[in-house]
Amino acid sequence: MFSLQTIFGSGKQFFSLLDDAAEAAHDSAVALYEMMKASDRQPALDAFKLARQRQRVASEKIGKALVDSFITPIEREDIEALGSALYKIPKQIEKFADRYSLATEHLAHIDFAPRAAMLEQAAQVVVEMVRELRTMNLDRMTALNEKLRAIENEADRLMLELYRDIYSGRLDHLQMFLLKEFFEILEKAIDRCREAGVVAYQIVLKNS
Repeated sequence: MFSLQTIFGSGKQFFSLLDDAAEAAHDSAVALYEMMKASDRQPALDAFKLARQRQRVASEKIGKALVDSFITPIEREDIEALGSALYKIPKQIEKFADRYSLATEHLAHIDFAPRAAMLEQAAQVVVEMVRELRTMNLDRMTALNEKLRAIENEADRLMLELYRDIYSGRLDHLQMFLLKEFFEILEKAIDRCREAGVVAYQIVLKNS
C-alpha cells in the first residue's frame, strides 16, 4: 500500500526553492559590496537585475508549488511568510543601486563600503538560517539569530554616528540629504535581512 507521501511527494522541494531565494538575496548584497569597495564605484546594474530576476523566479515557483503540493515540510503560511521576506531584500538593495547610479557624481566622497559589508554579512547569515530549516536545530538557529541581531545592532550604532555627521554643520544641504537618504536605504536592507531571519527562527521554534 502506498503512503500519501509516496503518492504526493514529501514537499522537500520547498527547501531548495527557499535556498534559491535566500541565495539570490545574498548575490544582490555581494554585488553592492563589490561595487562600493571598487576604486571607481561605477554603477553596473546588471548584477542587481539578475539577482532580482532569480528572486522573482524562485518566488513564482514557491507560489506554484504551494498550489500544486498536497504536502509541505512546514506550514504553508510559514513558507509564504519567509518567501515574502526574502523577496524584499534584493528589492531594497536594487533600490539603492538604481538611485546611486543617478547620483554618483555627488557621492564620490561618501564611503558606503563598511555598511555594504555589514549588509553582505547579514544576507549570508540569512542564507545559513534558511539552510538550517532542513534540520530544525534550535541551538544552531539561535546562534545564527543572535549573530544577525548583533549585525543589526552594529548597523544601528553606525546610523547614530551618521546623524552626528549630518547635524554637525559641516555639510551642505545636498550632502545632508544624500547621506541620510542612502544610508537609510542600506539600513532598511539590513532590517529586511533581520525580518527574514526572524521568520526562519520562528519556524524552527514552532517545529522544534
